[in-house]
Amino acid sequence: MSTNHGANLYDLSNKLGLNKNELKDFSSNINPLGSSSLGKKAIIDNIDMVSIYPDPNYYNLKNSISEYCNCNIKNIVLGSGATELISSFIEIVNPKKSVLLSPSYSEYEKELKKVKCDIYKFFSKKEKKFKVDVDEFIDYININKCDLVVICNPNNPTGFAFSKNEIKKILENTSAFLMVDETYIEFTDTQTYSSTHLVDNFSKLFVIRGTSKFFGTPGIRLGYGLTCNPQIQDSIINHIDLWNINTLASIMGEVMFTDSDFIDTSSSVLKCEREFLLRELSSIEDLEVYHSDGNFILSQIKTKKITASKLREILIEKKFIIRDCNSFEGLDEYFFRICTLNHDDNVLLIESLKDILKNEE
Repeated sequence: MSTNHGANLYDLSNKLGLNKNELKDFSSNINPLGSSSLGKKAIIDNIDMVSIYPDPNYYNLKNSISEYCNCNIKNIVLGSGATELISSFIEIVNPKKSVLLSPSYSEYEKELKKVKCDIYKFFSKKEKKFKVDVDEFIDYININKCDLVVICNPNNPTGFAFSKNEIKKILENTSAFLMVDETYIEFTDTQTYSSTHLVDNFSKLFVIRGTSKFFGTPGIRLGYGLTCNPQIQDSIINHIDLWNINTLASIMGEVMFTDSDFIDTSSSVLKCEREFLLRELSSIEDLEVYHSDGNFILSQIKTKKITASKLREILIEKKFIIRDCNSFEGLDEYFFRICTLNHDDNVLLIESLKDILKNEE
């Protein structure tokens, strides 16, 4: 079972002898409201399109993304998930020195090691509630003469987010390429935190988004990147396969990016549930809870009466899955992360956490 990307529900359900739908997965950060009903209907209504090659230019899909992100359609490149774009961009830029804002998603370091890049890590610290001072970060980038900066915004697992103005400040005060992974950006205020509005004016900025988390579609493998750099655009297009987005993913994407009811409802409901979880977790004396701008929350068992791994094992018996964060460099065995599910499941998890921690002496 993977320790770096949340729970493998297939392995875990087989091990426990359960249907995977019986498990409440608080580890994978996927929208609990599911996916766009209009997008799914579009697939059903156009199922015979599987017999036709996709449009190699993906005009309709890119047009939907352009309107959704308020960006120039010429600046969009497509990938079969955000991970493909992360890999492609790092290989193309081929950095000699890079900065990772840590702790963070393990895939960045994996891809940087493939190009034999020297990796510098700027660690956000629990003493500062995992908040990052942008000026200190800029100084770190320049002192180490790094040519690539990798930021997950909001950051997984800490929940910290740079504002778009802070991202702009980094671009204006360093000479490095900046890759901003906005996988979780739609769970927060995009007007304040998203960097898509900066793409047209900064040729060294590459913004990546996926559809697995907010749009609840990890199964269709659709991601997109935004850059005004024509060399980067051409290199990515030449790097990935022709027709790399399958017909059904393209059809669903064309529709779901325009489904304002789904988008608005998801934003409203998940914000309320995140605030509920932050409030309830903070009421548990054993926990230190950190603010998050994502749809996940990082917590630490500050009394150390139980490890996150042991807590996870006990919760699995109750059919809840949380993320033990010990594998994130910079965190220890007492950190865990949960995401927002529907309200009833969130209530049940809180009750279970309180019960478990109360009985652990």
